[in-house]
Formats: sequence, C-alpha cells, structure tokens
Amino acid sequence: MSGHPARPADEAASPAPTSTPAPAPTSAPAAASERATREYAEHRELLFALVYNLLGSVADTEDVLQDTWLAWAARTASPTAGAVEHPKAYLVRIAVNRALAQQAAVSRRRETYVGPWLPEPLFGPAAAADGGTDGAAQDVALAAERAESVSMALLVVLETLSPLERSAFVLHEVFGYSGAEIAVILGRNPAAVRQLVKRAREHVRARRPRYEAAPDVRRRVTERFLAAALGGDLAALLELLAPDVTLVGDGGGKAPGGRRPLTGRAKVARLLTALSARPTPALHLTWRDVNGAPAAVLSAFGRPFAVLVLDLAPDGDLVSGIHAVSNPDKLRGLA
Repeated sequence: MSGHPARPADEAASPAPTSTPAPAPTSAPAAASERATREYAEHRELLFALVYNLLGSVADTEDVLQDTWLAWAARTASPTAGAVEHPKAYLVRIAVNRALAQQAAVSRRRETYVGPWLPEPLFGPAAAADGGTDGAAQDVALAAERAESVSMALLVVLETLSPLERSAFVLHEVFGYSGAEIAVILGRNPAAVRQLVKRAREHVRARRPRYEAAPDVRRRVTERFLAAALGGDLAALLELLAPDVTLVGDGGGKAPGGRRPLTGRAKVARLLTALSARPTPALHLTWRDVNGAPAAVLSAFGRPFAVLVLDLAPDGDLVSGIHAVSNPDKLRGLA
C-alpha cells in the first residue's frame, strides 16, 4: 500500500512488536534482542502518534513503524555498533525520517486520488460486550491521546504544509520538542528549524478553526444537523449552517463522496436536501470518538458506510465545516 518493495522472507517474519514481550533467555544475544524489543515497545505509542500526525494515514503509519522496527533491530543486533545511549531519541529520529521518505509515495498516490482526500479517521475504543473496551482499539486510542491535537480539522490544515514544515510544527507544537532537538532529528541547523516552525505556525494559525467545541456541544449540534439533513428539512439546515460552511466528502472513488469541496450555506443545504430525497435503507447511528472528538457513524444492514465529523463556528451553534468519510478503506478501524 505504501509502494515499498516486497520484504525479504526473514524480515516479513519479524513484525514490529506492539507490547512488551515475556522475558527472553539469558544468553547475551537473546538478552540484547529482548532489550531492543522492550525499548521499541515502550515507545511505540509515541511513534504511532507522531508518524500519524505527519502522514494522516493509519496504514502508512504502520508501514513506517515496521520500517523503524527493522532499522532499530538491525542497529541493536550489530556486533560492531555500540550501545544506543538514548533509545527514545534514536527511534524518534528514525521514525520521522522514514515518514519524510514515505511522503514521496504518499504524494504520488494522492495525485491520482478520486475526489477530495481527508485524513484517515483515528477511532477511539468501542464498548465491548462485557462493558470494557477492545484491546486493539484501546491501543490506538492511547496513541491518539499521546498526539494531543489530532483533530480532523488540524490534520486537514497540516496537509497544506510542506513535509519539513509539518514535521517541525508537529514536533514543536504538538510534542514539545525544542528547536535544538528538532535540528538533530531533521538534520538541519537550528536557525533553519526556527524558520520552519515560524512559517508553519503562522500558516496553521491563519487556517485552523479558532474554536474547539466541548464534546457535549459537538454531539448536540451533530444530532440536530443529522435530523435536518436526513429529514430533508431545508429551513432547519439553513439555520444550522454557517454562511461560509464547507462540505468535503471523501469516497475515494469507491463510495459516494463528491468530486470537489462545496462551499456556501445555500449550496450545501440544497445538496443535502436533494440527497435526503433518495431512497435509503434503514440507517443506524452510533457515536465514536474520532481524532479526539465525538463523531457520528452511519451504518446500514450492520455495516458502517460513513463517518461524519463537524467543525463548529465560535458561537458553538453553527456548523462551519462538514467532513464526511465514506471510503471503505478508511473505515476499517470500525471493524
């Protein structure tokens, strides 16, 4: 999926660990291998959150983490290399630079992507039958928490930065790395890093939403919006939508999604009203945390077919942005 060449059989047989393993035998090579595995697993959530913020794709993030693990395993297994003094810093440097290298393949894929591209939603844990949470989903949710600011709106803005600007911004503004630390990670001098951070911060500040609604407000407005949209209530939609509202639908050519964003209250309201008039099966609505905020998941016949994430205007009662993800490849986290 990432355009990598096929891995040799011995590499493919050694997937990156996702949790701390059981103790290994006590021989020196085995002890070193166990220590390397433990150190990687200890920082995996951080690496996932960091790379996801750089690429906006869970699948591409997993590819980068696998490459990071292979590089780390090879480095720690080398009999001629000395010990890595700071494993976390070393792993972050590998992961960030692997993500930057991945950007070329990502950009090529998006040039041929059908319609608008939205970041792949990062889903929080779903309730399990026993009232707990699914383990795999919990791991991803914890990774999202480590990223702090992985809202869909911010990720959309980050897509407009250059790869280096995005890396500098994410490392500095989201993860709190200093300019000197970022210079080492990116292999740039501190003055260049300061300029990257400055340009990225100004760019993001001018484009990101200035208001993050409380979860209960976001859910209430989303419920009102869905009632109006699914019911074909044009008057209610016109009351709910901000004058400059933008609708972005990502179907990837595999599901309905629109070929380009649509802007303007009247245009968006008319489109939603027209769509509501089409025959549809019985819909089921559930709620999931998506990139740290409540979002609506629409399902039919037991299968999710769309995720709806809204941006709200500063007063909290008007919808300023609608992100609708229906590409089935981006909904696999709901399975």
